[in-house]
Amino acid sequence: MPMTASRVTAGLSVAGCSCRRVTLTLTWSQILAWRLRRQLVSAAGGADAVAVARRLCGVQAQVASSARLAVALRSAEPDPGGIDRALWTDRTLVKTWIMRGTLHLLPADELAAYCAAMSTLRFWEKGSWQRGHGVTADEIAAIVEAVPAALAKAAPGALGGEGSPGALGGDGALTREELVDAVVDVTGDAHLREALTSGWGALLKPLSRLGELCYGPPREGRVTFTSPRAWIPGWPAALPPHEEAGVRIARAFLGAHGPATPEMFDTWLFGGRARKAVLKGWFRDLAPELTEVETDDGRTLLAPTEHLNDLAATRPSDEVHLLPGFDQYILAAPRTLAALIPPPLKPKVSRQAGWISPVVVHEGRVAGVWETKSGEITLDLAAPVPQAPLDAAVTRMSALLRPGSGHA
Repeated sequence: MPMTASRVTAGLSVAGCSCRRVTLTLTWSQILAWRLRRQLVSAAGGADAVAVARRLCGVQAQVASSARLAVALRSAEPDPGGIDRALWTDRTLVKTWIMRGTLHLLPADELAAYCAAMSTLRFWEKGSWQRGHGVTADEIAAIVEAVPAALAKAAPGALGGEGSPGALGGDGALTREELVDAVVDVTGDAHLREALTSGWGALLKPLSRLGELCYGPPREGRVTFTSPRAWIPGWPAALPPHEEAGVRIARAFLGAHGPATPEMFDTWLFGGRARKAVLKGWFRDLAPELTEVETDDGRTLLAPTEHLNDLAATRPSDEVHLLPGFDQYILAAPRTLAALIPPPLKPKVSRQAGWISPVVVHEGRVAGVWETKSGEITLDLAAPVPQAPLDAAVTRMSALLRPGSGHA
């Protein structure tokens, strides 16, 4: 639909504040085709791992092979060593717990903004969270204070750091065991040892949100942790104001995963637990850059005004793509969005324990799931998919999965 056919008015947006309103209806087929292109799936034009992570607002890295595949299929020239080089040599990419408390790859120069936004939700200060993790308020406060001190002491050039008798790793990073020992030593609380070594690092996640901890280079196959202040070049003396950071992240999200609502953004960033006043403030400040549009199923969404003409001109996609597990194309959208995931397919896509399956996408919509068995891709389709583009998508993914490719 051409924009000249649209009528512009002012009104109260879904963000609860005044923004531009356009009587333009977009079909979900258009929106999904636009997202595929903006997310570098339709046109694999990512310059490198950092560029892909920047466009996607992070790449989930709970499963390392899925993260490598997500980056490779979006890259103009897939680089098997690109992620590790950006993480551990160039330090332009960082690995940390961030959105929804899950492990992600983010551009290093954007981490401070994400930490500023995420730190507005201090879940670890709630009694229910403390009881669930077997710690008291005083103990979690002690951890939050002790971890930065331990990492600072281990940093190169510090007393006990690189070149000193107390150095444990030349890069200043500590394994979990070393970090736990240091925290127990600082606090004098041996009870914290069991709490800190159990589970998936739940008691360390507050530190990642506060910008005090991120992953360091692996050492002999073991995970290490370090301080962004010591690890990331140009780390700021203080995190930016959350008001500025939240607007920046919401703008980037809508530019890749929009049009969307503040609630969709909240679900992606906080798991639906954002402080309502904070979320409303971010979208109020961003409102001058947004326009309301309607979808063909009656939803009202927010779109970046700068992308409105492009959205309106987008034609539905007839492409077929195989996407890896935990792909941002799926993660950044509500699982209840039937236009993307048909309800009968939801249990196969969003499985137990938060597992997100690899998917087959046709016309922007999930048409099935896939897996590898004995090195071969096995498809489980729930809708007809044209054979020729499906074969091409399978061939492309098979090449990325081939032993020795460095992407699997």
